[in-house]
Amino acid sequence: MSDQNLEAKLKQMLKQEKIQLWNPPFSEDSSEPGHQHMKELAERFSPLLCLQVEEVGGALEVIRQQAVNRGKGNKTFRETNVATVELLLPRDTRKDDKTKSHLETRLDVLVQEVVDRIGEEYGLKYIKLILNGKTLSVDQSLDQQGVKNHSKMMVLKVSDAEWKLQLSEEEEKKKNQKESLQRTQKGFQILSERDGSEDSSPFLEIADQRGNPLKIPPQEKKALILAMGFHEKGRSLMKKKQFDNALCHLLQADEQFSRCGSALLASVDNFAVLQLDVVWCYRALEALSCLDDGRSRLQRAEDCFLRCYGERQQRLLMIKGNTGREEVLFLRLHLLQSLLSYIEGNDAQARHQLSKVEALYSRLCLDSEKMDQLMSLGFTEREARLGLRACEGDLQEAALHISNQRQEREELKQRERKRRSRRSEVISTLTELGFSRRDAARALHHADGDVDKAYGILLDSSGSAQATNNNTEGCVEQLLYLGFQRDVSEAALRLTGGDVQSATQLLLDNQGVLSPELMAESPSSEEPSTSSSNSFSTSSSTSTGFVLTEDSELVNEVLEDISRHEEDYLDLTLEEESELITTMKTYLSGGHTHTV
Repeated sequence: MSDQNLEAKLKQMLKQEKIQLWNPPFSEDSSEPGHQHMKELAERFSPLLCLQVEEVGGALEVIRQQAVNRGKGNKTFRETNVATVELLLPRDTRKDDKTKSHLETRLDVLVQEVVDRIGEEYGLKYIKLILNGKTLSVDQSLDQQGVKNHSKMMVLKVSDAEWKLQLSEEEEKKKNQKESLQRTQKGFQILSERDGSEDSSPFLEIADQRGNPLKIPPQEKKALILAMGFHEKGRSLMKKKQFDNALCHLLQADEQFSRCGSALLASVDNFAVLQLDVVWCYRALEALSCLDDGRSRLQRAEDCFLRCYGERQQRLLMIKGNTGREEVLFLRLHLLQSLLSYIEGNDAQARHQLSKVEALYSRLCLDSEKMDQLMSLGFTEREARLGLRACEGDLQEAALHISNQRQEREELKQRERKRRSRRSEVISTLTELGFSRRDAARALHHADGDVDKAYGILLDSSGSAQATNNNTEGCVEQLLYLGFQRDVSEAALRLTGGDVQSATQLLLDNQGVLSPELMAESPSSEEPSTSSSNSFSTSSSTSTGFVLTEDSELVNEVLEDISRHEEDYLDLTLEEESELITTMKTYLSGGHTHTV
């Protein structure tokens, strides 16, 4: 990382003095360096940077070679349409941290062809290519997905099989990686279709910070559930340090969030937290060369926090009564901003952001004795940590705060029990009036719990079904009047979609007799006999946290990844952050012993 910092500073200095290293006298016609002029330049810059001449000279030569190669790449692209793209390889695949890897390719080729070339050249079995935070689709060309000459593509390993493993085992790993995304998407798609009208099926509501369901349009609700589902899965994988697989799920979450309305994204903090998690994975995977995408994501996160919490977090204070728990998000935000500023060569900005981080860390780093005292009172480690941060380390206030939160959750559960009990009573009443329990439950859900409105919906639905049945019976009577048998008349009407004239012609053509195959056949578009099950739209709501209904169980793996605590995303131990703070202080003090 220190090399990137030095190169960024030198590029700024070269730009200020309008020095072009790819031109004479710094580069000869043969593309070899002009040694004397390069040496003089290093001697002039080294005192300004407080570094050895040799170190500055080496960095200048790297910059010169990059510029020369870029010029050659531009010429090649103009003459042959062959582009040069930079590959950000996994750390264990790179020859060294200073050497950049490039690939020459036409941009109209399929991504799959490029994937195969990279895999063969670098010995990577299963990979994905990431451009600006988006996974490239293998069945589309590079240019269709925004790849240009000199683009930077991140190479992400999907399965890291050991060379001793058999081919069948490697294929199984690849299959499992792909199926993980598919299972997650399918599971949450099923849940997004459920509206809670069926008592026996687990379903998801999306609620606000206080657990109250809020409504949004059904299509946005489906996209939001998928987005939050992928995000929860990604966070679960991050906790297991499986950052490559986590990033795949987080990018899928980002894609689903893009399908939600801007007004929705502006009102919840989930989108901002996702941006932080994506850049945190970049850091863990040592892919911070994705500077443009990382910087833009952090800016989106900061803007979103500003809209959701207020300029001085006054909106958050009004909703939750304190801001201590959310400060861990700002600590991570400023820490990543400091890291990117350093890589860009802006040490002053990196120090400024790091000073914010250290101030936050001193407030959020908790007294272990106070933690132990709260846990001895029967509170969990998570409750103790979040409670102390919410109350700025005050032990008595934290204990009271946690107790109040427990009481609020219990009251919420009681309200939910009463609501469901009342709902069950109303459904039973409607059932006694002759309607099926399933239809009664769906009608009540569609009527937002209004029993009179639900009764009206059921009557209208029954009337419509009766009218359809009466119309069908009338058509059958017409065919019976013409002398055809009832069974063949009904079959002919099914086959012709209820058209009497077409059914009559069909029967005449077959002399009033249909084959067993035709008698058993029904059109693919045939509607079910009761229409009420398909006549209701899915209800929806929005918020910053999933709420599982009380009688729901974690019946499949996607539900297992959803935390039952609404503030799980704020429960950071800050151990990883502490390590990065120490590394940043080392770099900014002039040390170069660590790699991030």
